[in-house]
Amino acid sequence: MAMAQRPGGLEMSKKAKKATKGKQNASSVPSSVGALNGEADPPRSLTRKDYEAEMQRLQGELVAMQEWVKATRAKICIVFEGRDTAGKGGTIRRITERVSPRVFRVVALPAPTEREKSQMYIQRYVSHFPAAGEVVIFDRSWYNRAGVERVMGFCTPEETARFLDQVPDVEKAMVDSGILLLKYWLEVGPDEQTRRLKSRISDPRKVWKLTDMDLKSYSRWFDYSRARDEMLRATNTVWAPWYVARTDDKKRGRLNIISHILDQVPYEPLKPMDVTLPRRQRAGGYAEPDLPLQQVPAVF
Repeated sequence: MAMAQRPGGLEMSKKAKKATKGKQNASSVPSSVGALNGEADPPRSLTRKDYEAEMQRLQGELVAMQEWVKATRAKICIVFEGRDTAGKGGTIRRITERVSPRVFRVVALPAPTEREKSQMYIQRYVSHFPAAGEVVIFDRSWYNRAGVERVMGFCTPEETARFLDQVPDVEKAMVDSGILLLKYWLEVGPDEQTRRLKSRISDPRKVWKLTDMDLKSYSRWFDYSRARDEMLRATNTVWAPWYVARTDDKKRGRLNIISHILDQVPYEPLKPMDVTLPRRQRAGGYAEPDLPLQQVPAVF
């Protein structure tokens, strides 16, 4: 399938071209959408130390990308969709944990209100699109209509069909306005999904992630597969292609996705800073006051 054209006439830098060269076949949507249901290839060994070292390097590049976005007033919109438990939230956390929330903004909308249900479907998402100098990340997006709403019966088949017909034009308008739109589908196998859902039952840190909707969705694996396949066929366009990531191994999935995002953005590396800390002022008679304050107990 064809790769996306650059919005707003942006040229990919030599660095980004070199990094992307040879990767395009691996990062494009498979020619057979059904290939998503296959098992992932056995991965090479990746230690926790190697993972954290590579993540640190990539997060440094994300900061460089952030500074480029601020300087050029670029507009970037990243959409994360995928199976339940595929690792969207964890990937987004690693993307955003070292960058400024004033530049990187995460949008995870709740269920629509009665007023929003009466609006044009895409309307409540448009107000969250990026302005100049922003990166907006959608943790699930307008594609809810093609996925959970369709499978769980929250919209009619006619509404889904209308959405799939219209959304490529909406995304074309986004790209024509200068937004760099990146869409990622995270795919996890059925056995790994089962393992992750079971861990949510037993791990008190994850129990909040287990919802009634997750349990209802779990039994409808192939309904979601059919909905996914039709969505990808209808909305994988030259201006806004889908990129598919296997995330049975969360660590590799996160590294691959962040690396791919960096490949798509024509930023330049940060110049090393030459900074000398100034000398602190003298106390000038200042002394710590004896205030009746409560101290945090030193338990650890």
